Amino acid sequence: MRPLTLTIGLLSLTAATTLSADTSWPAPIQALVEEGLEIHARFEAPSGLAGFAASHQGRAMAVYLTQDGEHALVGTLLDAEGNDLSAAPLDEHVRSAQEAEVWQELEQSHWIADGDPDAERILYTFTDPNCPYCARFHEQSRPWVDAGRVQLRHIMVGILKSDSPAKAAALLGADDPSSALQAHQTEERVAEARAQPREIEERVRANNQLFESLGLMATPTTYYRGDDGRLEQVQGAPQEARLIEMMGSPRP
Repeated sequence: MRPLTLTIGLLSLTAATTLSADTSWPAPIQALVEEGLEIHARFEAPSGLAGFAASHQGRAMAVYLTQDGEHALVGTLLDAEGNDLSAAPLDEHVRSAQEAEVWQELEQSHWIADGDPDAERILYTFTDPNCPYCARFHEQSRPWVDAGRVQLRHIMVGILKSDSPAKAAALLGADDPSSALQAHQTEERVAEARAQPREIEERVRANNQLFESLGLMATPTTYYRGDDGRLEQVQGAPQEARLIEMMGSPRP
């Protein structure tokens, strides 16, 4: 068997915790669980190790239990050629599930459609009514949106200025939100900060909470699924090469 290297990322600990009645985790794994680690799956690992796909505060990590069941190591397992043996299990058991959950949250958020609903590619983009870079991204996307290749779904948030929430609510609550957003983005942000029904204002608050829960800092922040199906995130108005990658095809 080829030699293996375990790069320790966090800690190594000795079993010191008794299994609780409602879990079957080995004691060192249970100790990590009680420290806040979430175990997603167990997977096969070489050299007598047992692998566990885990995460902590959204960060994926691999845990390896020694053959005697007495110690757990947290880190990246490498073979003699330097290949990362932890990446594939984490992708399968943690990252893919996390990405699916984020995509579902985006789908269920409160957004304004921009483009053909049957477009081949869907992009969710967090948009603040006072964000000039959001307007720039809107302009950048026109060739693909107008060609029916891409639909943007603008998740309206209010974070940049004091009147941003009210403007976002006004756009969400418009009789024709898509037309209202189009006018706002192309006519120097014409949305007025006016009181809206409580239901509409709550939608903006929910979008703001989603923005914060995802750890985002700036608008626009855009999510899409690449050609490989993986979730991608882009902050700001992208450069041309990145824009083409996001849109999934050359400029029409």
